[in-house]
Amino acid sequence: MFVKTKVPYRGLFLKKQFKLIMATPTSGGITAYSVKTKTKNVPMIDPVIDVKSGRYIATGKDSAGNKMAAIMSKATAEGHISSGAAKKGSGW
Repeated sequence: MFVKTKVPYRGLFLKKQFKLIMATPTSGGITAYSVKTKTKNVPMIDPVIDVKSGRYIATGKDSAGNKMAAIMSKATAEGHISSGAAKKGSGW
């Protein structure tokens, strides 16, 4: 996911940059940033991890039914799959 952030440039807020939001490891499942509610570490319900262009992307929904996605490393993705917190999707 990409989120627009303003970065100061010579004292003014002129430039915009995109910040990559990564998945965070938790004890029970995958969490991500919710763009709709603008909250961090929202747990995903029934995540599915797909491999697209060499990236591991977990897609799922939050408790309100909003779609979410999070990008993670191969090791993190395999850890969530082996623990049963996520299912394998396409691209494996």
